[in-house]
Amino acid sequence: MEDSSATANLTSVPEETSEEDQNHNTATDSVNKLPSAFSSKPDRPPIQVSSQKYAPIDWSGYFDKEDDVHIQDSNDVFHIYTAGTEGPVVFCIHGGGYSGLSFALSASKMKEKARVVAMDLRGHGKSSTEDELNLSIETLCNDVLAVLKTMYGDSPPAVVLVGHSMGGSVAVHVAAKKALPSLAGLIVVDVVEGTAMASLVHMQKILSNRLQHFSSIEKAIEWSVKGGSLRNIESAQVSIPSTLKYDEAKKCYTHRARLEETEQYWRGWYEGLSEKFLSSPVPKILLLAGTDRLDRTLTIGQMQGKFQMVVVRHTGHAIQEDVPEEFATLVLNFIHRNRIGPRGVEK
Repeated sequence: MEDSSATANLTSVPEETSEEDQNHNTATDSVNKLPSAFSSKPDRPPIQVSSQKYAPIDWSGYFDKEDDVHIQDSNDVFHIYTAGTEGPVVFCIHGGGYSGLSFALSASKMKEKARVVAMDLRGHGKSSTEDELNLSIETLCNDVLAVLKTMYGDSPPAVVLVGHSMGGSVAVHVAAKKALPSLAGLIVVDVVEGTAMASLVHMQKILSNRLQHFSSIEKAIEWSVKGGSLRNIESAQVSIPSTLKYDEAKKCYTHRARLEETEQYWRGWYEGLSEKFLSSPVPKILLLAGTDRLDRTLTIGQMQGKFQMVVVRHTGHAIQEDVPEEFATLVLNFIHRNRIGPRGVEK
């Protein structure tokens, strides 16, 4: 966002002129001095109208395609976005209230060297399930495994699980189940058991205090950026529309995910998360947006060299959205350093 105080302090500057104009103006130069700070301002480009600045952007400039994954023997249909044709599968799991498009900008940076898959979890985005409010950790894990099984059958390629916030918990639990033999890496984004458990008492208040209704998609995008939940306008333009639904009765947009109705499952997302993360036998990395987040279990684990940790500067909670290039680089470097190829670890 522009710094309005800096803009207000700018004095007027002379416009560039052609040689012809300069010759023509030479005689009058002595009369018309350089404009002072008090003279009329020169023409500037028109300020971008708010609705243009926050207009939605289609996903297709970032992912290659979208698809629906129909789960066998159920009415559950999970929406996925995919990009890339080579390398291991980077399977992205978004946080509560986000969608698969949370990874759009970073996917566009990773797809030359990896196959990126980002799913909409149940109750989110364009996925459609029989029970939209069952966000138990068990159900969410089974959903991820069912999507992978439907996509790749019994011989999946190497998979690196990437999970943000609540999705990070899902990724850790999926890894702990040992139900994915081709799992080759685990990347957890800005979620730590200690901090998460401590914040649960405030969650309902946080959810109820956020703006609930938006007259347009543009207003919702603007709110997400100005309110600080996302710091990257372009990412918000791509991802926010998929987190909304239109309320016909109220004639406005509202949040697609009904998180406030899922409180019974919240503790299950985070309880025992640190131990589960540390016990996963695959290479793992924890990406944090701040240094004060490690709980005791993780601090000891890190001192013992059980996982890599990177603190990403100048970003909010949604690291993959706020700094997508840095995020993509961290993921690709992790894959390269651990020699993870399309079929697993390369000797």
